[in-house]
Amino acid sequence: MNRFSRRSPLASGLLVLAAFTVFTQRAAAQSVDDVVEKCLTALGGRAALAKLKSRSMTGTITLSTPVGDLSGPIEVLNAVPNKSRTLIKVDLTSLGAGEAVIDQRFDGKSGYVMDTIQGNREITGNQMDNLRNGSFPNPLMTYKEMGIVGKLGDKEKVGDRDAYVLILEPTAGSVARQYIDAQTYLPIKLVLKVDVPQLGREVEQSTEFYDYRDVDGVKIPFALKSTSAVQSFTIAITKVEHNVSIDEALFAKPAP
Repeated sequence: MNRFSRRSPLASGLLVLAAFTVFTQRAAAQSVDDVVEKCLTALGGRAALAKLKSRSMTGTITLSTPVGDLSGPIEVLNAVPNKSRTLIKVDLTSLGAGEAVIDQRFDGKSGYVMDTIQGNREITGNQMDNLRNGSFPNPLMTYKEMGIVGKLGDKEKVGDRDAYVLILEPTAGSVARQYIDAQTYLPIKLVLKVDVPQLGREVEQSTEFYDYRDVDGVKIPFALKSTSAVQSFTIAITKVEHNVSIDEALFAKPAP
């Protein structure tokens, strides 16, 4: 085991990836279905979302560490119905560890991580369940068919914004609390507890979404901020492309 495996800012790197697995108050006139449909409409509508068969996003991830901010490129690939790949590279020279590379792949059934800090490994347990609970282009389009139960919690504040709290309870995996802006109906925050075997415990992660922009008729957040007890990072997206050709091999575990 690399001596940086516990102390490195990427020691819980799967928390970064968890930010993409799942991209989804009670009020007298609102129901779960009302909030979900208004959210999907705000994002562009079911018809526009259904036209998306793949997505490529590139940008920069910045990790907050005791020695200062560390940045590097991030690339996220998605394809229907539920395939994903997240590639992160961060220069840890200031920590004496060289370049850290995390390449997480999920082909819709099984997942694998190539990790220069903690070693390559199969994705299992809670992390695998969370990947399987996702779907592209948006989990809210198919959550009922997947057996996920949706509930509305009490209305809460996210900063100065009122938000409906949509609670999504899967048959396996983490319960997600999705905060939907009460005025725009865009998702503005996601909270879930992620089991991190490398740390030997469960960690609650909160991710906020900003700077929504229209790309091919759908709204995409170009800025994310994620915080937990063990790691904080931001992501700035610079480019989004839809319906691009993606080599299926990029979602699969590399051949020996």
